[in-house]
Amino acid sequence: MDSTVNGTAASGADGGVEAAVEAVVDLPRVQAGSNPQHLVLGLMTDYWFDREDYLPSAALVELLTEFDNTAPSARAAIARLARRNVLESTKKGRRTYYRLTATAARPLEKIQERVLRFRAEDRPWDGSWTTVMFSVSDEQRELRYVVRTRLRYLGYAPLYDNVWVSPRADRDQTVELLESVGVTNATVLRSEVTYAAGGGDPLAAWDVEAIGARYAEYIARFGPLLDRVEHGRVGAAEALVARTDVKESWRDLLSVDPELPEALLPPGWPGRRARRLFVRVYDGLGPLAEARVRQLVAKHDPELAAKTRHRTISTRP
Repeated sequence: MDSTVNGTAASGADGGVEAAVEAVVDLPRVQAGSNPQHLVLGLMTDYWFDREDYLPSAALVELLTEFDNTAPSARAAIARLARRNVLESTKKGRRTYYRLTATAARPLEKIQERVLRFRAEDRPWDGSWTTVMFSVSDEQRELRYVVRTRLRYLGYAPLYDNVWVSPRADRDQTVELLESVGVTNATVLRSEVTYAAGGGDPLAAWDVEAIGARYAEYIARFGPLLDRVEHGRVGAAEALVARTDVKESWRDLLSVDPELPEALLPPGWPGRRARRLFVRVYDGLGPLAEARVRQLVAKHDPELAAKTRHRTISTRP
């Protein structure tokens, strides 16, 4: 049985929430540390959503340098996104401007919505588990990798070799996944557990204690920031960086927790407390972070700067 925090190693490094859309558009994979390509997309979905206007390349570069990226690395990241058809450009005189392509904007919006809605409520659970059993030959290792990555995105974890379980996964999405990638030998079941011995309890597919520890770490890390936010002790420049950090760290939790039902979790589970912390910091820093984005964009195009607006947890496209 695969026993990372089941999902930490595979989902995080392998694309996490982007796995479901990577076949549609060539999005950069999530990496540890400051990834300038990923930052561009995060900043545009947070402060430039539902906009057809192009942003000055120089403004994007300056935004990235707020996160300790060098100007050359920022320009290289923007150029790579353009080559991958994630950004498209236009010229105004000698200056270059960029915006998200329509192909990239749609899946990015879906990713953003999933991040902001994650753990928003404990959805009802009927006690049934979805089980996927599949067989892929050794000659199709790449296909096996794709199937496992996509199953993690849907909320599955491996209970045994090639036997994956989930309390939440959608049956139709699962079948669509298997058919779309070309798995020819597979079975999908939806049933209740009538017997489980040893490590056969489906919940054993996840390291529940380790997942809880990740939530506790999140609370310990950002709790002091919330106190500073609520007492007005955060400036605009810090707000931009901190708000991005609190969202990306929350996003990381999606790769380890498939929103396991609270009925399966021990008392005092820290997921809800972490969710409340995320919401209060993300929304609380929004106006200040927006002000900083406006300042930086205004250096290059004051008219466009006025169109900047920050997203909130309740924002919908």
